[in-house]
Amino acid sequence: MDNQLWPNKEAEKLRYQTHNNDVNDKGYQQFVSPITSAILINFSTSDIGLDFGAGTGPVISKILNDNNYNIKQYDPYFHNKPKLLMEKYNFIACCEVIEHFYNPLKEFQLLKKMLFPNGKLYCMTDIFNKSIDFNQWYYKNDPTHVFIYQQKTFEWIKKEFRFTKVEIEGRLITFTH
Repeated sequence: MDNQLWPNKEAEKLRYQTHNNDVNDKGYQQFVSPITSAILINFSTSDIGLDFGAGTGPVISKILNDNNYNIKQYDPYFHNKPKLLMEKYNFIACCEVIEHFYNPLKEFQLLKKMLFPNGKLYCMTDIFNKSIDFNQWYYKNDPTHVFIYQQKTFEWIKKEFRFTKVEIEGRLITFTH
């Protein structure tokens, strides 16, 4: 999105506060299940994770905490703990976050730097492809969605940041350090 169209910080935060993200909502828990299921399969309770962009309803953290996982929450508006950005993690969850990155280059550099070797970065977003009528696509209408991804974008990210692997399964994108 053209940066002149970006919402200001106050408008952006207000938009996020309108999201109905009840951590006890079974539908919301199901929505994030591609990430939580992958973490529960690939990591143990001794591993450390980060819910990056946890928002007003950190459902990923709740599900993992309920399963005795160690996961911390970071969000620039709702869990602003910059010290967490200096730590290392076995896994990082970014659910419906990367489309909000004003500077994806800087953000992916940070995310990669925070991963231990063999760590995984789990992202969820809608991915644009040529079969989608962009003018009718609902996803671009959110004023806080400032960056849209395609499959080739993720392949570029893998190469640029030297991830060993990228896997795309529907809306779930997994980068391996």
